[in-house]
Amino acid sequence: MAYSRSGASSISLLFGCFVVWQASLSFFAVADEVEAGGSNLCGTDLSTFLPPPYSNMSKMICSPVWNTFTVRYTQNKDNVLTIILSAVYTTGWVGIGFSRDGMMVGSSAIVGWFNKAGHARIKQYYLQGTKTTQVIPDKGELPLTKIPSAVALHGATMYMAFQIKPEDHLTHQPILLAFGSGYPVHSRLTHHDDKTTILFDFSAGSVSTGSKGVVELKKNHGILGIVGWGLFLPCGAIVARYFRHKDPLWFYLHISIQFVGFIFGLATVVAGTQLYNKIHAHVPTHRGIGIFVLTLSILQVMAFFLRPNHEAKTRKYWNWYHHWVGRIALFLGAVNIVLGIQIGNAGNSWKISYGFLLGAVLISVFALEALLFMRKSEKLNENPAFQMNPVM
Repeated sequence: MAYSRSGASSISLLFGCFVVWQASLSFFAVADEVEAGGSNLCGTDLSTFLPPPYSNMSKMICSPVWNTFTVRYTQNKDNVLTIILSAVYTTGWVGIGFSRDGMMVGSSAIVGWFNKAGHARIKQYYLQGTKTTQVIPDKGELPLTKIPSAVALHGATMYMAFQIKPEDHLTHQPILLAFGSGYPVHSRLTHHDDKTTILFDFSAGSVSTGSKGVVELKKNHGILGIVGWGLFLPCGAIVARYFRHKDPLWFYLHISIQFVGFIFGLATVVAGTQLYNKIHAHVPTHRGIGIFVLTLSILQVMAFFLRPNHEAKTRKYWNWYHHWVGRIALFLGAVNIVLGIQIGNAGNSWKISYGFLLGAVLISVFALEALLFMRKSEKLNENPAFQMNPVM
């Protein structure tokens, strides 16, 4: 009868982890639907609200790229690239940046907005750093032509038009897209509400196949990391700490869940390595922590095969090592997930998804820790053998 209760408790834990996993994946599915929605504004007549030459550009290629963002462009034989970016607009600013490596730092961007008085503004910015004070107006490396840039509002959509003349014919180009709901003050941008990076193929007229592969690989890398280091490994640690009284079932569950988590963690690093080989992003902290956490995970697997017997004098030290290395790995794994979401230009849906998952894990830990404390207190009260003997 005791074994059946332990089985029920363990099955409840596994069911809870499964529910959290499914709920998190549902957030990702919603995010994919939003991002795949794109824009259906390619048929809009630009001649009614944009000034020449943007209003009479013929044969412009139009491609939805992200959320409500749509890129129209044409590139002639002299390498003059005309771009019209459109997006649904309410307040704040909308920006498009050109990057060498897909990262924000060192990029140049064109940003447009309407101030509170309804006056249109469009400027080039140099993205010197990630802080708002390091986004410098009227600077940048984009070779703008003498044709003035323009910004217009048509219905609920804002249009930004500009021309650049790079030295070479643009083909695959990392593009940064972002928007913020706060009005710029003295041309200083507020922090963005959301952002993303795409690899746009100006020769194919759309987000290139290679870019879609990069985006898909980035998404898979993030999901694998969150599921492995954010779900399975914490669940395995919870089993080991709070279900140890369900012997020996806790041990087999702990080993099984941690093995699955290790496989997900290994797949995360493999996907991250493939992603790095494709885009060569400069993210030494994120890469370093990921490799270090994988190393700790490998050491934990090795420790399983080298664990001494319960009666051995070294078992106490092995327990210390196993427990603290595992806790450090879990903590660094959580930190690296947050870093990955930040530097990967993930949207709010990813932040909400991982916040939901992390919150569920922490609430479970707090509740189980309280139950463990109460269970120990009851045992102390019921067993007088634990009382101190005053006779020396």
